[in-house]
Amino acid sequence: MTHQPFELPHFYMPYPARLNPHVDEARAHSTEWAREMGMLEGSGIWEQSDLDAHDYGLLCAYTHPDCDGPALSLITDWYVWVFFFDDHFLETFKRTQDRAGGKAYLDRLPLFMPLDLATPVPEPRNPVEAGLADLWARTVPSMSADWRRRFALATEHLLNESLWELSNINEGRIANPVEYIEMRRKVGGAPWSAGLVEYATAEVPASVAGSRPLRVLMETFSDAVHLRNDLFSYQREVEDEGENSNGVLVLETFFGCTTQEAADTVNDVLTSRLHQFEHTALTEVPALALDRGLTAAEVAAVAKYTQGLQDWQSGGHEWHMRSSRYMNARARATSSWHGPTGPGTSAADVGALLASAGAERLRAHTHVPYQRVGPSLLPDFHMPFQVELSPHLDGARTRLAAWAHTMGILHEGVWDEDKLAAYDLPLCSAGLDPDATPEALDLSARWLAWGTYGDDYYPLVFGHRRDLAAARLTTRRLSQCMPLDGEQALAPVNAMERGLTDLWALTTALMTPDQRRILKDAVDVMTESWVWELSNQLQNRIPDPVDYLEMRRATFGADLTMSLCRMGHGPAVPPEVYRSGPVRSLENAAVDYACLVNDVFSYQKEIEYEGEIHNAILVVQNFFGIDYPAALRVVHDLMTRRMEQFEHVAANELPVVYDDFALSGEAREIMRGYVTDLQNWLSGILNWHREVDRYKPDYLARRTHGFLPDLPAAVPVH
Repeated sequence: MTHQPFELPHFYMPYPARLNPHVDEARAHSTEWAREMGMLEGSGIWEQSDLDAHDYGLLCAYTHPDCDGPALSLITDWYVWVFFFDDHFLETFKRTQDRAGGKAYLDRLPLFMPLDLATPVPEPRNPVEAGLADLWARTVPSMSADWRRRFALATEHLLNESLWELSNINEGRIANPVEYIEMRRKVGGAPWSAGLVEYATAEVPASVAGSRPLRVLMETFSDAVHLRNDLFSYQREVEDEGENSNGVLVLETFFGCTTQEAADTVNDVLTSRLHQFEHTALTEVPALALDRGLTAAEVAAVAKYTQGLQDWQSGGHEWHMRSSRYMNARARATSSWHGPTGPGTSAADVGALLASAGAERLRAHTHVPYQRVGPSLLPDFHMPFQVELSPHLDGARTRLAAWAHTMGILHEGVWDEDKLAAYDLPLCSAGLDPDATPEALDLSARWLAWGTYGDDYYPLVFGHRRDLAAARLTTRRLSQCMPLDGEQALAPVNAMERGLTDLWALTTALMTPDQRRILKDAVDVMTESWVWELSNQLQNRIPDPVDYLEMRRATFGADLTMSLCRMGHGPAVPPEVYRSGPVRSLENAAVDYACLVNDVFSYQKEIEYEGEIHNAILVVQNFFGIDYPAALRVVHDLMTRRMEQFEHVAANELPVVYDDFALSGEAREIMRGYVTDLQNWLSGILNWHREVDRYKPDYLARRTHGFLPDLPAAVPVH
């Protein structure tokens, strides 16, 4: 491989790489350990020369510069194991396209990760199993039960999603960009690496491990690690191994551009993800510590963990620059805030790099709101499913208006009867569930009305007042309107609280405790995402593209919709089916399509009349520096690819899931019905956007959104 398919770009790297002094100890130990596990001579995968050339001891010494010798050796053994697994799976199953054998191989591996070490494990049959059993027994005694669960899950994702890659190789299918980012996190193993960062630095407190700021730190870390690897490994993976799971190839295919242009765009996304990491660490993490009342020791643990993720970024980059595993012969030296590193780094290179990074940061904060953009441009939407409407629609409209009056939704100045009629939420419900009973249709319409009202309320009320504290208080109070285990229900003081209290009682009357908890979590995710939007609004900060798309699902209420949809499915479908990669992929593809439909229709409403910054078209405009029509084309292409992915998963991946879980005939029929529900959901949402006045130019000109300074305030919670 002498010809390089592209020139590596300048990389943004604000943290200097540091080398652990125990590097030689880790190298020697990992070589002895790999031989003992059967990974070298005779394995058919590696020889000693392969292990020496890859130099995982150097990787771990760069990515974990501060841990002691024994810890570094253990971490290095984990990386030897995971890279050996990757190559072993490639040679044994990917090259032969043996999916059945690959699944049987993967199904055994979780047996070697018992949460309780007293649980016996099977006798290892190959070096991968032997290595995992040894590493698990050496690692988990010093870690908490919470960490063990999280790390075991990350390891299972890393292993099991290899089947997704194998399926794509079998089909010759290249993922779309959003699908790729999601799946790469699991296959690429950076969440798994983040778990080892905790081992090397400090455990994240269980009370905040699942919070948005800690999740974003891990996900931005993951994306940057993976996208950097894709740039260095494109030649080996795409040209030599026939892989199609590479970010450069994904963007090359999606945009129809040259390999060099795709590589430069991957680097732009990588840089944006690093900026998001820094923004989260400096703004959201400190706010989380205050909000959750973390102790000084817990704050210090989060800080050490964050520093560990930074060290991994810079160290991983340095290793890619040196390892024979990757294309780096003509790599340009990177630079950090600490000055140039490496031979041949010129002052002009450093200045250009920092100026580019600074310009990108600045552009995200310099959007001028309320620009006149004209009517929203509507492309030819790819919608393969026909809309059907409930025959109970007219009655639902009348009953929703009465309910909204009773709850006070039409009496606070945010909505009135004209707006309620123009928004016609029952029309949306009638398309989402055309077979619903009148009672079910009413409940659906009320949930949609309540969620849409809250989504309008937060920016109009709290955004105008720039009152983030009041928004946080409101969000906490809304959560208290949903008691789980006999808790005292909050006495509602405004329309949102009254509406949610009423909906909660109606919806959960016959639910199990687990179902109530799932529903409450879904509502909390949505209301907390409104605070995230408000925070960006106060900073006038256009979000990072990946963060936007993922948070858009929350602001859209996707978890709420999905959880309500599943509640009637009963126990025939195991929860593990809903958590499987293909089902989540199906749901996310549907949700993203619907969210982007909303962004396309609401562009004029949000940009011109509301001064909004949370719109995919604006996010794309800002990221690529392009105009509205060009950004719309990108968004429309992404919508189309997500719909095609939905159809692909339903037709090709779900039947495999049914077989993998040996689902009964009843469960398979329920899942087929679930796919139909999602198809109705998609066609119903598009139909609603086309029909209602909420997004039409003449209505917007007549009903501009005013600000509301004097709405009833929530009482403090003691």
